[in-house]
Amino acid sequence: MFDIASQKLRCPSCGNYTEIDAPRQPVQARDLGSAMAELRAEQATATGPQVTGDHEIKCQSCGGTTSFVGSLTATKCPYCATPIQRDDVYNAPARLPVDGVVPFRVDEKSAKQLVEKWVSGRWFAPTNFKKYKRVGSFTSVYHAYFAYDADTYTWYQGERGIEYTETYRDDNGDLQTITRVQWYPVQGEVANQFADVPVLANDAANRDRIKALEPWPIVEATAYSPEYVAGHLARTYDHDAEESLPEARAEMEREIEHTVMRDIGGDQQRIHQLNSSWNSLAYKHVLLPIWLLTVIYLNQPFNVYINGLTGQVSGQRPWSKIKLAVAITLAVIVAIVLVVLFMKLHGHGAAHGTTGVHHVSHRRR
Repeated sequence: MFDIASQKLRCPSCGNYTEIDAPRQPVQARDLGSAMAELRAEQATATGPQVTGDHEIKCQSCGGTTSFVGSLTATKCPYCATPIQRDDVYNAPARLPVDGVVPFRVDEKSAKQLVEKWVSGRWFAPTNFKKYKRVGSFTSVYHAYFAYDADTYTWYQGERGIEYTETYRDDNGDLQTITRVQWYPVQGEVANQFADVPVLANDAANRDRIKALEPWPIVEATAYSPEYVAGHLARTYDHDAEESLPEARAEMEREIEHTVMRDIGGDQQRIHQLNSSWNSLAYKHVLLPIWLLTVIYLNQPFNVYINGLTGQVSGQRPWSKIKLAVAITLAVIVAIVLVVLFMKLHGHGAAHGTTGVHHVSHRRR
């Protein structure tokens, strides 16, 4: 299986290491339009492998049957722990091939230290949740991503706002200042180049949490080889490059808008019209590594994700009602104490102030 610490293949039985045979080659992007046209033509005449429901494979080591659920393509035999993969998915002509993989760099020991620090920092999490070592599962998973490249050219029309101040007197005769904006019509052109905009191609209940693991060093991807996923879980895509594109395109359009705002300049900006041309659009199908902690608490799953390359942690945890109640009670007590002290100090100062006034008045007489 692929050993993260050594970046080699390691035999789980004898511990011997073997160099990975696959050459390290950079990943080339594919033109989206032509790739999807070929895929749709292939799908019209050929049936792709089943990636929904259950698919059973017999282990060549022990003969036991392993069930692959949904888009799972790599796992371990539950009987002998031998790495097993579904080669029929990645080699299927009616599926987009995997172009590259960024192998795990954060090993299990380091990942557990990172998640331990994260869990310990959740002050208001239930104590039982923090005992995840006894009640949680911790697995290494390669998720399917599409990384998009694009070259865009945008014409825009809008307004540039320049702020200035005016002074005036209000109804009471007091001098006041107000900020106004002078608007000027503008139009222009901007160019944007995008590289490796990632989109998770797997169904996930916590996409926002996984999104928080970015950025991904996709530029470090190497040509795919099953050796890199041996002994780890892996998933093929649930949504192809065309189906995943809208998410990437929305992100690119937001960046184009920011570019236009910077180009307009001034203190404020208004955009009335945008017209973008997508001169090129390409993608890479890559597998990216994530450590996944799943804890079942009160019959509900809570997931914590760790970027297998950078160590970034993102997750969810339950809230302890008892700890929250204690914290709120302490906050109320502190607030009451502060109010009482303020009133005592204020009352004491007021009393001294009154005495001083009488003394001064007496001297004036």
